[in-house]
Amino acid sequence: MTVVLLTSCGRSFSGGGGEVTGVRSATFNEPAPYGMVLVKRGSFEMGPSGRDSLWGTNPETKGVSFDSFWMDETEITNAKYRQFLYWVRDSIIRERLADPAYGGNDLFKITEDRYGEPVEPYLDWSRPIPWRRANEDELRAIESVYYTHPITGERRLDEKQMYYKYEWYDHTAAALRKNQLNPSDRVRNTDIAVNPNEVIMISKDTAYIDDDGRIINETITRPLSSYYDFLHTRIVNIYPDETCWVNDFNNAYNEPYMRMYFSHPGYDDYPVVGVSWEQANAFCVWRTELFRQSANLPASQQIEPFRLPTEGEWEYAARSGKNENKYPWATDELQNAKGCFLGNFKPGKGNYTEDGHLITARVGSYAPNEFGLYDMAGNVAEWTSTSYSESGPSQMSDMNPELRYNAAKEDPYAMKKKVVRGGSWKDVAQFIRSDMRTFEYQNETRSYIGFRCARTQIGFARTKGGKKK
Repeated sequence: MTVVLLTSCGRSFSGGGGEVTGVRSATFNEPAPYGMVLVKRGSFEMGPSGRDSLWGTNPETKGVSFDSFWMDETEITNAKYRQFLYWVRDSIIRERLADPAYGGNDLFKITEDRYGEPVEPYLDWSRPIPWRRANEDELRAIESVYYTHPITGERRLDEKQMYYKYEWYDHTAAALRKNQLNPSDRVRNTDIAVNPNEVIMISKDTAYIDDDGRIINETITRPLSSYYDFLHTRIVNIYPDETCWVNDFNNAYNEPYMRMYFSHPGYDDYPVVGVSWEQANAFCVWRTELFRQSANLPASQQIEPFRLPTEGEWEYAARSGKNENKYPWATDELQNAKGCFLGNFKPGKGNYTEDGHLITARVGSYAPNEFGLYDMAGNVAEWTSTSYSESGPSQMSDMNPELRYNAAKEDPYAMKKKVVRGGSWKDVAQFIRSDMRTFEYQNETRSYIGFRCARTQIGFARTKGGKKK
């Protein structure tokens, strides 16, 4: 009898002869994420690059290494964040168009109201159904996400309705030995008797809408019973806080920014601000699903999610992986040979405009660093995924360092600090250094904090000598 070894796709191994030849997994060629730069794996000394002359502190650095990851070449802009906002808006409209109270039929596309005037369409481009005008009930579904200000008469999107619900599975918590469902898997030491009746308590986030229509996000603690205990749910209002322009600055006429910065097309390519750490995370979840849908990937296909960069990744990327760099550029000077500033910050006392801008600048207005990343110093400071601790990197591993803590609602507010990096348009030169770290509370919104996304690169093409392409 002749035995033929077949690969997973049905081809025979040439000369397999009973030897170990390996079984390769079926993969798909994942496209390079749009607008992202690949930061290749490497190592550097994380922490201050020299003695701090302002505070007189000695540098405490730590050698760390990173795997390759993608990072947005610019900060997320108003236009990109508005795509997320309008997706949420259209999702609400879709649900209401299927509701009998609003007509009960979602098999159409609307481009005009009952008077023939154009409206922002109900976006369901996957259905090849002709456009037509909205009837009375259908128009009510569209109008329900807008409101008219009772005093000014301004018609605008109702920010109080813009909620995004998402779930995430905590792979790290589920992998911890102490959290295994089978008691015998929790202890490797055979000298210790396993207690099969031990109760393991798990904390998980859950979210729901109560009988009064209020959004409730809470953390519950209960005995471990199934894998569902590691599935978290959150509902987040994702509309940016436009009032931050007024609340951040007392006795300043910033009302035009409050009214126009996020909504006016003249600011489309400026970095979005007024977005909390929680909202930035929601954007990353949505972007992951958008990527999955655009690539026509089934839910069963594992993909690396978009996320906020870790503090270590952010510093490594900003300094182009070089220990000596204090700024994203390869000099301690703030201007080039022609006298042009290298970033958007506050050059002097009361002087915001010497660098060419009063507040934020269009993303990409200044030259990129060696990794091809723009605005890693100034413009807007940026959220990272890392929880803030005074001791910082000393608590972290030296491989892909990260300090993550998912604060429960009932935790002290001090435990809800997240690391912010890069400085902003309102900061002096000292605070836009790549090796400077500060924090903000995860639910806070500021006119000088934005974000960009990161994504771990999985695998690489092999060449001779084991080097990657």
